[in-house]
Amino acid sequence: MDTIVTEITNGIYRFSTYIDSSDLRFNQFLIDAEEPLLFHCGFSRLFPQVSEAVSRVIPLERIRWISYGHHEADESGAMNKWLEAAPKACVVLGRIGCMLSATDLALREPKPLQDGETLELGGKRVRYLATPHVPHCWDAGLLYEEITQTLLCGDLFTQIGDCKAMTEDDIVGPALQAEDMYQATALTANTAPTIRRLAALSLRTLGLMHGPAFQGDGALVLQQLADGYDQRFQMDSKAKRASA
Repeated sequence: MDTIVTEITNGIYRFSTYIDSSDLRFNQFLIDAEEPLLFHCGFSRLFPQVSEAVSRVIPLERIRWISYGHHEADESGAMNKWLEAAPKACVVLGRIGCMLSATDLALREPKPLQDGETLELGGKRVRYLATPHVPHCWDAGLLYEEITQTLLCGDLFTQIGDCKAMTEDDIVGPALQAEDMYQATALTANTAPTIRRLAALSLRTLGLMHGPAFQGDGALVLQQLADGYDQRFQMDSKAKRASA
């Protein structure tokens, strides 16, 4: 398993490892700034190779902030290993994520963010966006880097299989295929509206957790993804009413 390093936009790097047994790519992202931020910690067992890849971009001890979309092994498993490697680093998450897991599990006290709150990194600036249960988990949330207009979108647009680092091709069709296979999304009346809220951002790049980085009309593909989930929610609701 090789970890591939790609600068997906100015100062934002993707560290991608393909795991054959899962048939998925697992990606971490580094925002290089005066106070660098790592988004997604990855599996604990992948820490040696991912951290070596990150160290090719910046010294690990420079990392100031560590974040992830929600508490799950592929996103937060290596959290404390990163905290050990970066002694000045602090976990920064949404308020719910801190309450549910990070305050108890992190080696150092985490910093909670409110929905819409920004964090100045020095040359870069991230805004925390709470997306509870989208695509899953109560503590779910994303980071939007305002300077480069990049959305680090976690498990949204999950794509099965190996893939290239960057794409301008369709990412909605593969994401809905993955959803129909895994049924990983918590389909509720709030799913599509939460995704449409993200589509209101000015977007140049989407950093997928499981898939390529996308450059193109980010607002359009988010609207299309919301449409796909809305259709599935309506069909599911109709089936439940019919069986009641």
